[in-house]
Amino acid sequence: MVTTLEPDPFDAIVDAPFDSALSERYLVYALSTITARSLPDLRDGLKPVHRRLLWAMRQLRLDPGQAFKKSARVVGDVIGKYHPHGDASVYDAMVRLAQDFALRYPLVEGQGNFGNIDGDNAAAYRYTEARLTRTAQLLMAGVDDGTVDFIPTYNGEEQEPEIFPGLFPNLMANGSSGIAVGMATSIPSHNVAEIIDATLLLIDNPHTEHSALMEVFHGPDFATGGIVVDSADSISAAYETGRGAFRVRARFHAADSKDGADRDAGIERLGGGTWQLVISEIPYMVQKGKLIEQIAALIGDKKLPILEDVRDESDEAIRLVLVPRSRNVDPDLLKESLYKLSDLESRFSLNLNVLDAQRTPGVLGLRDLLTQWIIAQIDILLRRSRTRLDKIAARLELVEGYIVAYLNLDRVIAIIRAEDEPKPVLMAEFELTDRQAEAILNMRLRSLRKLEEMELRKEHAELLAERDELQKLLDSPARQRTRLKRDLTAVRKEYAEDTALGRRRTSLAEAAPTANFSLDAMIEKEPVTVILSARGWVRGARGHVPLDGDFKFKDGDGPAFALHAQTTDKLLIAADNGRFYTLGADKLPGARGFGEPIRTMLDIDADAQIVGVVVHRPKAQLLLVANNGRGFAAETDELLAETRKGRAVVTTKPGVKLSVVREIPPEHDHVAAVGENRKLVIFALSELPILAKGQGVQLQRYRDGGLSDAITLTLEEGLSWTMGGESGRVRTEKDMRLWKVARGAAGRLPPTGFPRDNKF
Repeated sequence: MVTTLEPDPFDAIVDAPFDSALSERYLVYALSTITARSLPDLRDGLKPVHRRLLWAMRQLRLDPGQAFKKSARVVGDVIGKYHPHGDASVYDAMVRLAQDFALRYPLVEGQGNFGNIDGDNAAAYRYTEARLTRTAQLLMAGVDDGTVDFIPTYNGEEQEPEIFPGLFPNLMANGSSGIAVGMATSIPSHNVAEIIDATLLLIDNPHTEHSALMEVFHGPDFATGGIVVDSADSISAAYETGRGAFRVRARFHAADSKDGADRDAGIERLGGGTWQLVISEIPYMVQKGKLIEQIAALIGDKKLPILEDVRDESDEAIRLVLVPRSRNVDPDLLKESLYKLSDLESRFSLNLNVLDAQRTPGVLGLRDLLTQWIIAQIDILLRRSRTRLDKIAARLELVEGYIVAYLNLDRVIAIIRAEDEPKPVLMAEFELTDRQAEAILNMRLRSLRKLEEMELRKEHAELLAERDELQKLLDSPARQRTRLKRDLTAVRKEYAEDTALGRRRTSLAEAAPTANFSLDAMIEKEPVTVILSARGWVRGARGHVPLDGDFKFKDGDGPAFALHAQTTDKLLIAADNGRFYTLGADKLPGARGFGEPIRTMLDIDADAQIVGVVVHRPKAQLLLVANNGRGFAAETDELLAETRKGRAVVTTKPGVKLSVVREIPPEHDHVAAVGENRKLVIFALSELPILAKGQGVQLQRYRDGGLSDAITLTLEEGLSWTMGGESGRVRTEKDMRLWKVARGAAGRLPPTGFPRDNKF
C-alpha cells in the first residue's frame, strides 16, 4: 500500500516585501473601484450596476408598452446573472433610476412607492413594479445591431454589452456622482436640447471655441428646478476646466398672486397688509422634510427672529409657506437670511471625471467631453453600417439564388423530383452556392406563386441601393457627420423646449450683490442691564437700571460685573486663562430669578475665573495685562469667537493669569501700571504693541511680586482715583511727570492718597 504525503502548506508561501505585496493588492482594488464601480463611462454615462439593471429589464421585455413586473424579479435577475452584489444596493440603484426628483430623465418607470422628495425610502422590492422608459429605449437602441462588444458575465454563463450605443446623451443629461479610490466624480444633469445643440456645433466645426458652445449650452438643469445664481463667466470657467461649483437656490413663486411682481417674488398677500412667502422648488438633493426641520429649528432656537412659522402645504407640487413675524419684515432680508442659514441655498460641485473609450479616468472640459462622445457615436455608426452590410450581403446571396430558381422553375422542379441528391446537381447546373441551393430546397410550395418573383426583384434592387448608400457612408467622413446630425436632430425633437420632459426646469440668473447685513439687524434693539455674579450666574434685566442697585444673589454669591448694553450687542467675556468668549446680549436669561450659570452657555474651563466683561464695539481696543506684568493692546474685532469654546488670545504659562481687561478710550495716550510692591510707572501708549494673540511685552519690572493693576489715561488730565469712605469723592493728580518713564521700568511710589489696595 502506497501512502501519499499531503503537500506542506508552507511550500506555497512566497517570500516578498510586505509593502510591495500590500501596494500591488491595493492597486488592483483601486483600479477595480475606479473602472468597474464608481466612475461612469463617457459613451453611455452609466456605471456597471445601472447598465446591468437596464439590460436585465430589456431581457425581461419590460418595454414601455408592456406590463410591469415585480422589482424583486428584476433585482433577482441582475444579482443572479450579471451583478454579484447585495440586493439592497441593486434595488437602491434601480429606485434612483425611477425617481423623477433624482434623475432629470428617468430611465425606469416605477409603479408603487419609490420614495419621495421628503426623504422617505421606497417600499420593499416585493411591493413595487417597474418597466423601462422611452428614454431607456433610446439609450439602448441598436444594441443588437453589432454596434458594441459583448463581454462574458462574471460566471461566463451569459453575455452583457460593454456599453449602450444609443444616441441619448445620458452622461450629461442625467449626470452622475461617485467616490472611487483617490478620485471622485460629480456631474449635474443638463438639458438634452442644449447638449445636442452644442454637439451639433462641434460636428459642424470641430474647432468651435468654448465660448461659442456656452452660447447654446447654458449650464445645469436639475430635476427639482431651482435657480443657479452664479455668473455666466464663472459657469463658463467651470465647464472649460471640468471643475467648479454652482450655487443653487430655491424658487419663490406664488401661483395664486394676482400681481406679477409678487408672484415671481413668491409673495402672497393675505389682506390687512399681511403676507407670506411661498417656495415652489427646492435645491437638488435637498430633502424637503429635513429642510422644514432645519427652518423650524432656526425658529425654535431664535436664530431667525423675523420668521414666525413654516408650513408644508405640498401635494404633488411643492408648496412651502413661510410666515414672517410681522408685516413690516423686509421679504428680501428674510430670503437672504434663509439662504445663509438653511439649505434653501446649496452648493453642487462639478467634477467631470469620467472613463473614456479606453477605460482611462480623467477630468475633461465640456468641449473635450463632447468631442470624445461624437467620436464614440461615429464609431458606433460605422459598426452598425458594417454589420448591416454583412447582413445585406448574406440576404443578397439568397435573393439571387431565389431569382435563379424562378427563372428556371420547371427545370429546378424536375431536378428535385428526379434526383436522389438534388443539391449538387442544382449547384453544378445553375452555378449556385451551397447556401443558395439549400435555401431553394427549403422553399415552401406556397412561395412558388408568380407574385413572389416580382417581390424578390424589388427587394434585390432595394438591397443594392441600400448597400451603395452604406458604402458611401463608410467612405465619407462628411456623410458620417451629416447622418449623425440627422439622427441627433430627431432625438432633439423628442426633448425639445416645448415638450413636458424637455422644458428647462432650472433658471440661470446671477444673484444681485447681497447687502452685508448682520443677523443682529433682525433682533429688536432694547436696552438691557447685564449682571454677572461672582459664581458665574448671568442674567439680563430689561432697561438700563442703576448699576449700583440692590441686586439679589444666591446665598454665598455676590456681585462681580454689571454693565449697560443693548440686546443687539455682543458681550466679550474674558477668563484668567487668556481665552475670550462671545455671548449675544439677546441670549441672556431674564432677571426675575438668579439667572443661569454662564458655563451652560459657554465652554469655560471649570478652574478658570472670569476677569472681564466688555460690550463689543467695532474697532475699539482693550488693554490686556497678565499678573506677571506682561501685556498688549487688542482690537475687539479680533476677539470675537465663533464657537462656544471661545478664542485663545493671551498666552499664559503656569502661575500666570490674565488679570486686567480694560477698554482704551480713543483720547487716551498713556498707560499706568502699579505693582504689588506699590510702585507706579506711566509710559506712552504708543510703546504698547497691538496684537491679536500672544504674551505681549513687559509693562513694569518687579524684583518680587507681580502686577496689581493697569489702566490707560490722558497725561495732561492726570490720574484720578476714588477716595475711600461713603463720600464717593474722586481725587486727581494732574502732574504725573515724576512717574513718566520708559516701558519696563521699576517705577516709584504713587502720589499721596493713592488707594492702599493698589487698584485704580
